[in-house]
Amino acid sequence: MTFNPDRYSTMPYRRCGKSGIKLPAISLGLWQNFGDIDIKDVFRESLFTAFDHGITHFDLANNYGPSEGSAEQNFGDILQTDFRGYRDELLISTKAGYTMWAGPYGDWGSRKYLMASIHQSLKRMKLDYVDIFYHHRPDPNTALEETMKTLHDIVQQGKALYVGLSNYPPDVAKRAVHILKALGTPCLIHQHKYSMLVRIPEEGLLEMLREKEIGAIAFSPLAQGLLTDKYLSGVPAGSRASREHFLKSTAITAELVMLLTQLNELALQRGQTLAQMAIAWLLKDTGLTSVLVGVRNREQVLSSLKALENLHFTREELNHITAILAAV
Repeated sequence: MTFNPDRYSTMPYRRCGKSGIKLPAISLGLWQNFGDIDIKDVFRESLFTAFDHGITHFDLANNYGPSEGSAEQNFGDILQTDFRGYRDELLISTKAGYTMWAGPYGDWGSRKYLMASIHQSLKRMKLDYVDIFYHHRPDPNTALEETMKTLHDIVQQGKALYVGLSNYPPDVAKRAVHILKALGTPCLIHQHKYSMLVRIPEEGLLEMLREKEIGAIAFSPLAQGLLTDKYLSGVPAGSRASREHFLKSTAITAELVMLLTQLNELALQRGQTLAQMAIAWLLKDTGLTSVLVGVRNREQVLSSLKALENLHFTREELNHITAILAAV
């Protein structure tokens, strides 16, 4: 496979905390649309298009699919064929922390679960190591020291180059960062849900990451598709809300539609789609290292990339957005 030789010329890359790693402003998440139930030629083309435009970071987890593990398996197959020879130009991450298999050892943050998970992930992706291994969520029933020591050991054993945290509240993240630093394996990055409609990271987490010089990467920047023009006229057939899974149709209220309509009008004035403006709004803050986008096809990859063409917001636009979002 031959890729665009100028693929690195237009993508901005941001330093991840105080590390030597840079991430593309937009990264590709494989949470959905890369599993067994999806069409391989479609997601294969999405991966090609992303890398062809400078997206070097691909983010997975052990349970991504469906079925669980199938996103890693599919990605590994493509990596070994179409991406052969490009491994050193890619930054690949995976995670463990949610339910992966039955029984008491297939979930959360024990040493047994995390070690088994990294072994399985590497086998599925046919890799010797991943660049980043995350603990996917805090475990209230396992000592934080056990979980962090396991992350440290995974790096020491050469199965990951860096470690990260995901979905940690600020106080627990701060303790975990301290433990990792004492062990000699600093936390590289934290991954969290963040969008115009979900602002929880602003309640202490982002400030802590800045203080500790740790990278920050946002997932679900479009709030499960709400921050698009998809729901401006109701719930279309085939949409996530229509499937009543991660996003419920009951969430599409008249008040929300009014809010989205106002945001969409502002986006159009900026020469963007609502989705592009939502991504740009996150990237306006240089403290955010990258935004993880999920896509169904290559067209959505290309549309997301267009957000990079206008990351500037006037004071009036920011004030208008704040006023609109005050209704959330």
